[in-house]
Amino acid sequence: MIRGPAKAGFPVYSADRRMSLTRTDIENIARLARLELTEAEIPVYVDSLSRIFAFVGELDRAPTEGIAPMAHPLPGLSQRLRPDEVTETDRRDLYQRNAPRVEAGLYLVPKVIE
Repeated sequence: MIRGPAKAGFPVYSADRRMSLTRTDIENIARLARLELTEAEIPVYVDSLSRIFAFVGELDRAPTEGIAPMAHPLPGLSQRLRPDEVTETDRRDLYQRNAPRVEAGLYLVPKVIE
């Protein structure tokens, strides 16, 4: 939950009131996410994202005092892991025959960062 002054141009959310985004909020979010929205999409996003924030507000108001965090939803159980065994043969040489450039077992690619 965001409390206090708005960060990076986003609205302030308070748990005691429903957060409703504005057209400007959606335009700012779209700009930051580098999304190009049409005029018809903006009202849809205003409504959808406002509903999501309202639901998050409801979850935030749920009484969680005295509830310990859990690592697994079923106590006493742990995730079953498969054995760490090699199941395939090494086919590096076969795959590297298709590569344009290979040197010392490594794929050579064009430099992309100066």
